[in-house]
Amino acid sequence: MSELSPINVVPHFMRLHEWIALEEGHFEAEGLQPMMLDEVMHQVSSHGSDAYFERPQDAPFLKTQEVANSACEWGSICNGGAGMGKFVPDLYGIARHAFFVKPGSRIRRLADLRGVPVGVGLMAGSHFTALRTLEAVLPRDEIRVENVGGPGKRLLALVAGEVEVANLLDPEIAIAETKGLERIAQGEFRTLFWVSPTISPTVLGAYFRALGRADAALHESPDRYLHLWSRNLPPELRGDYDWSRFGLGELLVFERYPEDVYAQSIEFAHRWGLDGHMSDTAYDTLAVPITV
Repeated sequence: MSELSPINVVPHFMRLHEWIALEEGHFEAEGLQPMMLDEVMHQVSSHGSDAYFERPQDAPFLKTQEVANSACEWGSICNGGAGMGKFVPDLYGIARHAFFVKPGSRIRRLADLRGVPVGVGLMAGSHFTALRTLEAVLPRDEIRVENVGGPGKRLLALVAGEVEVANLLDPEIAIAETKGLERIAQGEFRTLFWVSPTISPTVLGAYFRALGRADAALHESPDRYLHLWSRNLPPELRGDYDWSRFGLGELLVFERYPEDVYAQSIEFAHRWGLDGHMSDTAYDTLAVPITV
């Protein structure tokens, strides 16, 4: 048997694909030996109001460690433009987000969020989706967001009453429901793979083929894999849950990320002043194409 190619993988807390590929031997079948950096995933979920370039997800790129990671479409593009990695244009994910409040809250709908800070993670999916959702219904000068930290941290801040509303992702959405928190709005958004540009395109192609096998397995036999959500929970949120309530999480779309959508993402980031760290906005230089 030929030697396996190593790859450092930051599993994404919103999906199960990396764990399915590991359990079912899909990585090995594609000639890969993955190093699962789940401690980075948990740090991303649990960190507080860290500044940009000081977030746990930034560290591997600033240390020039070769990693395959994911982030929301806007975050992956902005990070790449700021010199932290590249995004892969050959596929993307579809993930969920939801605004939650505590039971009995005076906030019942998005219109009630005039001037109310929404708990988000800085320059991450919750931040961008909060702005995108609220700008459709509120004047810009009445929209407020607060950098609370990662998704696990935001859930705990909401339970503790540190924020009135938080924008949550999977798997915290299911946990919030088990804790009796109330969902006032929800939506979906794209994610992109955010990777070190020095990873071989051949290795990346094998990585995504392994995830494609996992995606097919998840759709074919979802109940077989839902217990794997336990691996995505940060230590402070672990417990005995009904995994059937967690759903499939983020799903992958094996189609090219459209360049017109890329342009819209750049425009959105610019409109909200979130592109200040970007020194480059060109699709061709921020994208690292591979063959899936």
